[in-house]
Amino acid sequence: MNLRELAQHLGLSKTTVSRALNGFSEVNEETRLRVQEAARRFNYTPNVSAKRLATGESGAFGVVLPGASTEMADPVFGEFLAGLADGAGRCGRDLYVNATFDGEEAGYRRLARAKAVDVMILANLKVEDLRIRLLSHLGLQTVTCGRTAGSLVYPHLDIDHEDGVRRAVDLLAGLGHKAIALVSGPADLSASEQRMVGWHAALGRRGLAAEAGLFVAGPATEDHGYRATRALLALPTAPTAFLCASMFLASGCCRAIGDCGLKIGRDVSVIAHDDGLATVRPEAFEPALTTTFSSIRSAGGRVAELAAALVGGADPATLSEVWPVDLIFRDSAQAPPRR
Repeated sequence: MNLRELAQHLGLSKTTVSRALNGFSEVNEETRLRVQEAARRFNYTPNVSAKRLATGESGAFGVVLPGASTEMADPVFGEFLAGLADGAGRCGRDLYVNATFDGEEAGYRRLARAKAVDVMILANLKVEDLRIRLLSHLGLQTVTCGRTAGSLVYPHLDIDHEDGVRRAVDLLAGLGHKAIALVSGPADLSASEQRMVGWHAALGRRGLAAEAGLFVAGPATEDHGYRATRALLALPTAPTAFLCASMFLASGCCRAIGDCGLKIGRDVSVIAHDDGLATVRPEAFEPALTTTFSSIRSAGGRVAELAAALVGGADPATLSEVWPVDLIFRDSAQAPPRR
């Protein structure tokens, strides 16, 4: 069935059917749903070339990976990308992943010249992320997973890193911990700064010192978690509790605690952030880890929906969400030992 036949079947104009299928806001919800249901029933697939000529859209979202990027080897980013691809498919869009070997900026410029994508997707935002302004200058619409400093308005989805850390600190302080370390990811990432702000605020509200030596930033890897924890446990006044910004950092942290002859839950408490990866589960640790939780795959799917809404004409200022973070109590967070 082609567009003309589908329109005749529905008793609508080809223009109305096309706009309903492409999410234009002037088509009312009842008509849009009726058109979409008929398209599914008759297995209607729009002609991509005709659609691009009619709408000026490519029908694709884009992600650029620098040639030396380790993102594809990062399970967290891979999970986000999987959610993004699923979400793009549900929205009838393709996902274009471009690995570039002459720099990230060059990749964006090529995509802009070719008009290859409708929206660029950015993740792992830095505190001052120049990519957003660059994409705006190139005329590329942008949706981000994360927030960053700056005056530009852009659609984004983020989790409440500050509140997640505040709640974790409140739990540990309520159990009696006074020296609470934060083992974070790279310091230049916006998420790391948000966590540090939450850590400072929560400790200050409890009248506890946010000592600079108890905050350690670095790669979100098992090795960094191990080395940071060993160094922190060697301090004259070692922390009795650790907040880890990822499950990989937590894995290294737990290994270091064991190598120092200490037991998690008895001698030292650990809370980690869990992105919902199937390969690293908090319940598999001994004891099971207390976590803050937010699914990175779900975030990827929602970012795709925001991108589709942006292409459909939604106001960018209305496409910003900050998800709350769940705190899940398990046996790794206990009262500190008496000394």
